[in-house]
Amino acid sequence: MASTQQRFMRRGITKIYFLKTIAAPTNIPTRAELTTGPGATDLSRLISDVEGWALENTPLETPDLGNAFASSIPGEDKAATSSLTFYEDLASETVETLLSKGTTGYVVILRKGDVPASKSLDAFPVRVASRAASYSTGTEPAKFKVVFAVTDIPTLDAAVPAPAAG
Repeated sequence: MASTQQRFMRRGITKIYFLKTIAAPTNIPTRAELTTGPGATDLSRLISDVEGWALENTPLETPDLGNAFASSIPGEDKAATSSLTFYEDLASETVETLLSKGTTGYVVILRKGDVPASKSLDAFPVRVASRAASYSTGTEPAKFKVVFAVTDIPTLDAAVPAPAAG
């Protein structure tokens, strides 16, 4: 039995937000925190590149004397080095101010877009580790890269919050 899969391109679909706070201990934002809360910023249209934003595991080798095969078991989890590259704005420093070195908050990624109840929300507790301009003499837009330290266990595959009833 073949199933139909609806494939998509992330550009134009995936949304990335920076939130200063999330009240729930689960790190799952409410709709208000995501879209209208103080410190909620939709970064999606400002981003030129995304790197990391995944959990990685470092397996531990468990060889034994009875076998020539070196087996392994899952080891510690850690977040991949994660960054967002932004287009620089000639007239404003809004993003640079928002994401200055040392700033803490949450990077929230809606992998399949803003589709309520879709289990495609990932929330990463972060602190800005560095922010640096990218210099080039080529004919390309001016950019800067923000590297984030993931400071706690991210929440993965959470449901996108429903819109407020109204």
